[in-house]
Amino acid sequence: MDISLNEKARGWQEAARKFTQEELIPWEIEAEFSAGEIPAEESKKHHQMAVELGFSKMDVPLAYGGLALGMTVQVAVWEQLGRVTNALCWCFSEAQQWMFEACSEAQIEKFIIPLIDGSRKECYAITEAEAGSNETVNTSATECDGGYLINGDKWYVTSANLADYFFLQAKLDNGEHALFFLDIDSPGVEVIANPLFSHTYAAHHPTYRFTNVFIAKENRIGEEGDGMQYTRSWFRHERMMIAARCCGAAARLIEEASEFALNRNIDGETLADKQVIQMMLADSATELWAARLMTFEAAEAHDRGDDLKQLHARCSMAKLYASEMANRVADRAVQIFGGRGYMRENLAERYYRELRVDRIWEGTSEIQRLIIANSLLKRGLSGM
Repeated sequence: MDISLNEKARGWQEAARKFTQEELIPWEIEAEFSAGEIPAEESKKHHQMAVELGFSKMDVPLAYGGLALGMTVQVAVWEQLGRVTNALCWCFSEAQQWMFEACSEAQIEKFIIPLIDGSRKECYAITEAEAGSNETVNTSATECDGGYLINGDKWYVTSANLADYFFLQAKLDNGEHALFFLDIDSPGVEVIANPLFSHTYAAHHPTYRFTNVFIAKENRIGEEGDGMQYTRSWFRHERMMIAARCCGAAARLIEEASEFALNRNIDGETLADKQVIQMMLADSATELWAARLMTFEAAEAHDRGDDLKQLHARCSMAKLYASEMANRVADRAVQIFGGRGYMRENLAERYYRELRVDRIWEGTSEIQRLIIANSLLKRGLSGM
C-alpha cells in the first residue's frame, strides 16, 4: 500500500516512523494510566528530539531558518506521528507559513521564532459556546487607548495548560474579526472550567473567560478584519494533518488487528481463517488506501500551487473521509480483538476513543460536507 513519494519525502517519512516507533510508542501505556503524563525527563527528551529532527520548522520559510518543506512531506511526517496514541506526538509546537505572511517582524521575533526553537508554546482561543463548528465569534475587541479590551469566553482551548500565549480571535466594534497575540498570564484572563474528555492527553482543553483584558495594538495580527482569513489558513493546514494522522492510526490498527487474527487460535483454526474477519480487514485496508490517495493528492495540489478555493475544498474532503474511515477501522479493530479490544491497555480501545474527536474539531464532518457541497455547486466537479 505504498504511496509513490520522492526520495526527500521518504527520508522524512522514515525519520518520523523511527521517532514514533522507538521513542513515543513505548510510553503509551504509561500515559494512559497517568492522566496522559509521562516522566518529565522523557517528555523533555521527546520535545528536544522533535525540534532537532526539524519537525517544528517544516513549514517555515528558508529566510527565517526554516526548512520550507512541501505539504506532501509534512503529510508524510504527520501520518507516521499519527501511529501513536495519547497525543504523545504533540511534543512540539509547529510554526506555519501563514504566520510569516500575517505577522510583523517584531511579532515573528517575539512569538513565532520561539515556536521553532521550542522556547515558547502557543494555543488557539477561537471556539465559543454558541459557535459549534460555524464561524460565530461573540468575544469582543473594543478599541481603547493604545489597543483593545477583550471580553468574552473561549471554549476548548487545546493545550492551553501547556502554553504561554494565545492566538485569540475576537470581533471588532465594526463587526469584523481580528486575530491577536495574548500572553496567557495577562490580567483578566481566567480559567473557568477544565473538563475531562474521552481521550487521555496531557494537553487539556480548558474554558477561558476574558474580562477587560488589554491587548496592545502591536499585538494585533495583520489588519483589522483579517482575522478570519488567517484562521482559515490555520484550518486548512490542520485539516490536512488530521487526515494524515488518521491514516497513520488506521494503518497501525490494521497491522495489529491482522497480527492478532493470525495468531489467535480457535479450535484448530486462526481467527484470520474466518471470512467475516477477512471482510473486516479487507474493508479497512481498502478504505485506508482510498484515504491515503486522497490525502496525498490534496497535499500535492498544495505543492503545485492549485487554486486556493480548490485547496480549501480538497482539505475538507481529505479530513472528512480520512477521519470517518479511521473511526470505522477502530470500531472493526475493537471487534476483532474482542474483549481484549475493550481494555485500555489495547491500542484499539484508545484509538476508538481518541479518533472520535477528529470528526468534530477543526470543523465537524457536517461542516466539511457543507464546504464541499458549496464548492461543487459554485464551481462544478471540474472546478473543484
